[in-house]
Amino acid sequence: MAEQPTLSPARIAYLRRRRRRRAAVAAARGLLLAGGLCLWEAAARLGWVDAFIVSSPSRVAATLAGLCRSGELWLHVGVSCWETAVGFTLGTALGTLIAAALWWSDTLSEVLEPYLVVLNALPKTALGPIFIVWMGAGTGSIIAMTLAISVIVTILNMHVGFLSTDPRKIQLMRTLGATRRQIFTLLVFPANYAALFNTLRVNVGLSWVGVIMGEFLVSRAGLGYLIVYGSQVFNMDLVMATVLLLAAAAVVMYQLILWLEAFLKNRLGVIA
Repeated sequence: MAEQPTLSPARIAYLRRRRRRRAAVAAARGLLLAGGLCLWEAAARLGWVDAFIVSSPSRVAATLAGLCRSGELWLHVGVSCWETAVGFTLGTALGTLIAAALWWSDTLSEVLEPYLVVLNALPKTALGPIFIVWMGAGTGSIIAMTLAISVIVTILNMHVGFLSTDPRKIQLMRTLGATRRQIFTLLVFPANYAALFNTLRVNVGLSWVGVIMGEFLVSRAGLGYLIVYGSQVFNMDLVMATVLLLAAAAVVMYQLILWLEAFLKNRLGVIA
Protein backbone atom coordinates (compact mmCIF):
# COMPACT_ATOMS: atom_id res chain seq x y z
CA MET A 1 0.00 0.00 0.00
CA ALA A 2 1.45 3.32 -1.10
CA GLU A 3 2.25 5.80 1.63
CA GLN A 4 0.42 9.09 1.66
CA PRO A 5 2.68 12.05 0.86
CA THR A 6 3.56 14.23 3.83
CA LEU A 7 2.32 17.78 3.55
CA SER A 8 4.59 20.63 4.46
CA PRO A 9 3.55 23.04 7.26
CA ALA A 10 3.10 25.79 4.68
CA ARG A 11 0.77 23.58 2.62
CA ILE A 12 -1.23 22.61 5.70
CA ALA A 13 -1.59 26.27 6.68
CA TYR A 14 -2.70 27.13 3.15
CA LEU A 15 -5.35 24.39 3.16
CA ARG A 16 -6.60 25.58 6.54
CA ARG A 17 -6.91 29.14 5.24
CA ARG A 18 -8.86 27.87 2.24
CA ARG A 19 -11.23 25.89 4.48
CA ARG A 20 -11.76 28.89 6.73
CA ARG A 21 -12.40 31.12 3.75
CA ARG A 22 -14.95 28.69 2.27
CA ALA A 23 -16.67 28.43 5.66
CA ALA A 24 -16.73 32.22 6.01
CA VAL A 25 -18.19 32.66 2.52
CA ALA A 26 -20.85 30.00 3.19
CA ALA A 27 -21.74 31.65 6.51
CA ALA A 28 -21.96 35.09 4.88
CA ARG A 29 -24.25 33.73 2.20
CA GLY A 30 -26.48 32.10 4.79
CA LEU A 31 -26.62 35.23 6.91
CA LEU A 32 -27.42 37.37 3.88
CA LEU A 33 -30.30 35.09 2.91
CA ALA A 34 -31.61 34.85 6.47
CA GLY A 35 -31.29 38.60 6.95
CA GLY A 36 -33.18 39.30 3.74
CA LEU A 37 -36.00 36.95 4.71
CA CYS A 38 -36.21 38.40 8.22
CA LEU A 39 -36.30 41.95 6.87
CA TRP A 40 -39.01 40.95 4.38
CA GLU A 41 -41.11 39.34 7.13
CA ALA A 42 -40.63 42.27 9.50
CA ALA A 43 -41.53 44.81 6.82
CA ALA A 44 -44.76 42.94 6.07
CA ARG A 45 -45.74 42.50 9.73
CA LEU A 46 -44.92 46.07 10.77
CA GLY A 47 -46.80 47.55 7.83
CA TRP A 48 -43.79 49.06 6.10
CA VAL A 49 -45.01 47.37 2.93
CA ASP A 50 -48.38 46.02 1.88
CA ALA A 51 -48.29 42.27 2.54
CA PHE A 52 -51.11 41.79 0.03
CA ILE A 53 -48.82 43.11 -2.73
CA VAL A 54 -45.39 41.78 -1.73
CA SER A 55 -46.48 38.81 0.44
CA SER A 56 -44.13 37.61 3.21
CA PRO A 57 -41.98 34.53 3.94
CA SER A 58 -44.56 33.11 6.35
CA ARG A 59 -47.37 33.49 3.82
CA VAL A 60 -45.18 32.01 1.09
CA ALA A 61 -44.36 29.04 3.33
CA ALA A 62 -48.07 28.51 4.04
CA THR A 63 -48.82 28.64 0.31
CA LEU A 64 -46.08 26.10 -0.46
CA ALA A 65 -47.38 23.83 2.29
CA GLY A 66 -50.87 24.01 0.81
CA LEU A 67 -49.58 23.18 -2.68
CA CYS A 68 -47.62 20.27 -1.25
CA ARG A 69 -50.61 18.86 0.60
CA SER A 70 -52.79 19.07 -2.49
CA GLY A 71 -50.16 17.42 -4.67
CA GLU A 72 -50.06 20.34 -7.09
CA LEU A 73 -46.54 21.36 -6.10
CA TRP A 74 -44.82 18.31 -7.56
CA LEU A 75 -47.07 18.35 -10.63
CA HIS A 76 -46.18 21.91 -11.62
CA VAL A 77 -42.49 21.62 -10.67
CA GLY A 78 -42.22 18.32 -12.53
CA VAL A 79 -43.82 19.69 -15.70
CA SER A 80 -41.55 22.74 -15.83
CA CYS A 81 -38.40 20.75 -15.00
CA TRP A 82 -39.19 18.18 -17.68
CA GLU A 83 -39.80 20.86 -20.32
CA THR A 84 -36.61 22.66 -19.30
CA ALA A 85 -34.53 19.48 -19.38
CA VAL A 86 -35.81 18.55 -22.84
CA GLY A 87 -35.31 22.05 -24.25
CA PHE A 88 -31.91 22.39 -22.58
CA THR A 89 -30.66 19.05 -23.92
CA LEU A 90 -32.01 19.52 -27.44
CA GLY A 91 -30.82 23.13 -27.64
CA THR A 92 -27.29 22.28 -26.53
CA ALA A 93 -27.00 19.17 -28.73
CA LEU A 94 -28.50 20.77 -31.83
CA GLY A 95 -26.52 23.98 -31.39
CA THR A 96 -23.25 22.07 -30.96
CA LEU A 97 -23.93 19.97 -34.07
CA ILE A 98 -24.69 23.05 -36.16
CA ALA A 99 -21.57 24.79 -34.82
CA ALA A 100 -19.54 21.72 -35.82
CA ALA A 101 -21.04 21.87 -39.32
CA LEU A 102 -20.14 25.56 -39.59
CA TRP A 103 -16.56 24.79 -38.53
CA TRP A 104 -16.43 21.93 -41.02
CA SER A 105 -17.55 24.05 -43.98
CA ASP A 106 -16.29 27.60 -44.35
CA THR A 107 -18.76 28.14 -47.20
CA LEU A 108 -21.71 27.11 -45.03
CA SER A 109 -20.45 29.41 -42.27
CA GLU A 110 -20.25 32.40 -44.61
CA VAL A 111 -23.72 31.70 -46.02
CA LEU A 112 -25.44 31.31 -42.64
CA GLU A 113 -23.58 34.03 -40.71
CA PRO A 114 -26.00 36.93 -41.48
CA TYR A 115 -29.01 34.73 -40.68
CA LEU A 116 -27.52 33.71 -37.34
CA VAL A 117 -26.89 37.38 -36.51
CA VAL A 118 -30.50 38.26 -37.32
CA LEU A 119 -31.90 35.31 -35.37
CA ASN A 120 -29.72 36.15 -32.38
CA ALA A 121 -30.95 39.77 -32.39
CA LEU A 122 -34.60 38.82 -32.91
CA PRO A 123 -36.72 38.91 -29.71
CA LYS A 124 -37.65 35.25 -29.35
CA THR A 125 -40.93 36.00 -27.57
CA ALA A 126 -42.22 37.33 -30.89
CA LEU A 127 -42.04 33.76 -32.20
CA GLY A 128 -44.34 32.42 -29.47
CA PRO A 129 -47.66 32.90 -31.33
CA ILE A 130 -46.09 31.35 -34.44
CA PHE A 131 -45.05 28.24 -32.52
CA ILE A 132 -48.54 27.96 -31.03
CA VAL A 133 -50.11 28.03 -34.51
CA TRP A 134 -47.57 25.59 -35.92
CA MET A 135 -47.34 23.12 -33.03
CA GLY A 136 -50.54 23.65 -31.11
CA ALA A 137 -51.25 24.90 -27.62
CA GLY A 138 -49.22 22.34 -25.74
CA THR A 139 -45.83 21.19 -24.60
CA GLY A 140 -44.42 21.17 -28.12
CA SER A 141 -44.70 24.93 -28.52
CA ILE A 142 -43.10 25.50 -25.09
CA ILE A 143 -40.11 23.32 -25.97
CA ALA A 144 -39.87 25.06 -29.35
CA MET A 145 -39.71 28.41 -27.57
CA THR A 146 -36.92 27.07 -25.36
CA LEU A 147 -35.02 25.83 -28.41
CA ALA A 148 -35.40 29.18 -30.16
CA ILE A 149 -33.84 30.97 -27.20
CA SER A 150 -30.98 28.58 -26.44
CA VAL A 151 -29.91 27.08 -29.75
CA ILE A 152 -28.61 30.27 -31.40
CA VAL A 153 -26.49 31.18 -28.38
CA THR A 154 -25.07 27.65 -28.37
CA ILE A 155 -24.21 27.85 -32.06
CA LEU A 156 -22.43 31.18 -31.73
CA ASN A 157 -20.51 30.27 -28.56
CA MET A 158 -19.38 26.86 -29.76
CA HIS A 159 -18.50 28.08 -33.24
CA VAL A 160 -16.28 30.80 -31.79
CA GLY A 161 -14.67 28.18 -29.55
CA PHE A 162 -14.04 25.82 -32.46
CA LEU A 163 -12.49 28.60 -34.53
CA SER A 164 -10.26 29.60 -31.59
CA THR A 165 -8.55 26.20 -31.43
CA ASP A 166 -4.75 26.57 -31.63
CA PRO A 167 -3.99 26.70 -35.39
CA ARG A 168 -0.48 25.35 -34.80
CA LYS A 169 -1.87 22.13 -33.39
CA ILE A 170 -4.28 21.84 -36.31
CA GLN A 171 -1.42 22.37 -38.75
CA LEU A 172 0.65 19.75 -36.96
CA MET A 173 -2.13 17.18 -37.27
CA ARG A 174 -2.53 18.00 -40.96
CA THR A 175 1.22 17.53 -41.44
CA LEU A 176 0.92 14.10 -39.83
CA GLY A 177 -1.82 13.18 -42.28
CA ALA A 178 -4.91 13.54 -40.06
CA THR A 179 -8.26 13.86 -41.77
CA ARG A 180 -10.68 16.68 -41.03
CA ARG A 181 -12.83 14.30 -39.01
CA GLN A 182 -9.84 13.22 -36.93
CA ILE A 183 -8.82 16.83 -36.37
CA PHE A 184 -12.28 17.66 -35.07
CA THR A 185 -12.83 14.59 -32.90
CA LEU A 186 -9.29 14.37 -31.50
CA LEU A 187 -8.38 18.05 -31.17
CA VAL A 188 -11.01 20.70 -31.85
CA PHE A 189 -13.91 19.29 -29.83
CA PRO A 190 -11.82 18.07 -26.84
CA ALA A 191 -10.06 21.44 -26.74
CA ASN A 192 -13.43 23.15 -26.25
CA TYR A 193 -14.85 21.20 -23.32
CA ALA A 194 -14.50 24.37 -21.23
CA ALA A 195 -16.41 26.36 -23.86
CA LEU A 196 -19.08 23.67 -23.89
CA PHE A 197 -19.60 23.87 -20.15
CA ASN A 198 -19.65 27.67 -20.26
CA THR A 199 -22.42 27.33 -22.84
CA LEU A 200 -24.23 24.82 -20.62
CA ARG A 201 -24.16 27.27 -17.70
CA VAL A 202 -25.58 30.02 -19.90
CA ASN A 203 -28.21 27.69 -21.33
CA VAL A 204 -29.55 26.85 -17.87
CA GLY A 205 -30.91 30.37 -17.50
CA LEU A 206 -31.95 30.67 -21.14
CA SER A 207 -33.83 27.37 -21.03
CA TRP A 208 -35.78 28.43 -17.96
CA VAL A 209 -36.57 31.75 -19.64
CA GLY A 210 -37.87 29.88 -22.69
CA VAL A 211 -40.02 27.52 -20.64
CA ILE A 212 -41.53 30.23 -18.46
CA MET A 213 -42.25 32.47 -21.47
CA GLY A 214 -43.85 29.53 -23.24
CA GLU A 215 -45.95 28.70 -20.18
CA PHE A 216 -47.00 32.33 -19.95
CA LEU A 217 -48.45 32.04 -23.46
CA VAL A 218 -49.93 28.55 -23.37
CA SER A 219 -49.93 26.03 -20.55
CA ARG A 220 -52.22 24.12 -18.24
CA ALA A 221 -49.52 23.25 -15.73
CA GLY A 222 -46.07 24.41 -14.73
CA LEU A 223 -44.47 27.20 -12.77
CA GLY A 224 -45.22 29.75 -15.48
CA TYR A 225 -48.86 28.73 -15.34
CA LEU A 226 -48.93 29.27 -11.57
CA ILE A 227 -47.40 32.74 -11.94
CA VAL A 228 -49.95 33.77 -14.56
CA TYR A 229 -52.86 32.27 -12.60
CA GLY A 230 -51.73 33.89 -9.35
CA SER A 231 -51.41 37.31 -10.97
CA GLN A 232 -54.84 37.01 -12.59
CA VAL A 233 -56.57 36.30 -9.27
CA PHE A 234 -54.31 38.74 -7.35
CA ASN A 235 -52.88 35.92 -5.24
CA MET A 236 -49.41 37.36 -4.72
CA ASP A 237 -48.60 34.71 -2.14
CA LEU A 238 -48.85 32.12 -4.93
CA VAL A 239 -46.84 34.30 -7.32
CA MET A 240 -44.00 34.88 -4.88
CA ALA A 241 -43.96 31.23 -3.81
CA THR A 242 -43.71 30.16 -7.46
CA VAL A 243 -40.92 32.64 -8.15
CA LEU A 244 -38.95 31.22 -5.22
CA LEU A 245 -39.59 27.69 -6.49
CA LEU A 246 -38.37 28.75 -9.92
CA ALA A 247 -35.21 30.23 -8.44
CA ALA A 248 -34.55 27.06 -6.42
CA ALA A 249 -35.07 24.80 -9.44
CA ALA A 250 -32.74 26.92 -11.59
CA VAL A 251 -30.06 26.89 -8.88
CA VAL A 252 -30.29 23.10 -8.54
CA MET A 253 -29.92 22.66 -12.30
CA TYR A 254 -26.98 25.07 -12.38
CA GLN A 255 -25.29 23.23 -9.52
CA LEU A 256 -25.72 19.93 -11.37
CA ILE A 257 -23.83 21.40 -14.32
CA LEU A 258 -21.06 22.62 -11.99
CA TRP A 259 -20.89 19.19 -10.36
CA LEU A 260 -20.61 17.43 -13.73
CA GLU A 261 -17.89 19.85 -14.84
CA ALA A 262 -15.92 19.32 -11.63
CA PHE A 263 -16.34 15.54 -11.90
CA LEU A 264 -15.02 15.44 -15.46
CA LYS A 265 -12.17 17.79 -14.58
CA ASN A 266 -11.01 16.18 -11.34
CA ARG A 267 -11.80 12.51 -11.95
CA LEU A 268 -11.42 12.09 -15.69
CA GLY A 269 -9.19 15.05 -16.53
CA VAL A 270 -11.02 15.91 -19.75
CA ILE A 271 -11.40 19.64 -19.11
CA ALA A 272 -8.34 21.83 -19.23
